[in-house]
Amino acid sequence: MKIICIGRNYIDHAKELNSAIPESPLFFLKPDSALLPKKTPFYIPDFTKDLHYECEVVVKINKLGKNITKKFAHTYYNEIGLGIDFTARDIQEECKIKGLPWEKAKAFDGSAVVSEKFITKEKINPFDFNFSLYKNGDIVQNGNTNNVLFDIDTIICYISQFMTLKIGDLIFTGTPAGVGPVSIGDELVGFIENEKMFDLKIK
Repeated sequence: MKIICIGRNYIDHAKELNSAIPESPLFFLKPDSALLPKKTPFYIPDFTKDLHYECEVVVKINKLGKNITKKFAHTYYNEIGLGIDFTARDIQEECKIKGLPWEKAKAFDGSAVVSEKFITKEKINPFDFNFSLYKNGDIVQNGNTNNVLFDIDTIICYISQFMTLKIGDLIFTGTPAGVGPVSIGDELVGFIENEKMFDLKIK
């Protein structure tokens, strides 16, 4: 199982980080060790002083695929969840300045939070639904999947040109504006529409 993350898929988020708007999906990987175990809090690692949340829609791949055409991409997933791509922003900025890969800022243990529940496509339109993140009871991110640069089917088609998608692979589809820091004692709660998807304590 691999975790594939899409960067800069919401224009407002790219702008808030002063990043260029991509012409094709920008993706990077997290290892399976990045998955935060279910029903456990998130402990801020010692190596960062500026840890940020990034709330994202997560798609679970349900069959093997390579060089998938866009018209068939919808058959490669049926479940949609919500997650957090934790980012050590200080380390990421240092890597960017030096022209280095981002792995140590993005792929560390526990950096990928995935909701325990997933919603089937029969219950939600993958291309037009709201999702949100609350921090200590205040809304900090609010997005809709119709505002992406590259929709889920386009992402699946594109990634599969470069690597085989396997059953159980997870795709984080990008974050809207509003990313920000977390501190010990914070609580992050994520919603798809009005359904709570996760409730995470920061230690």
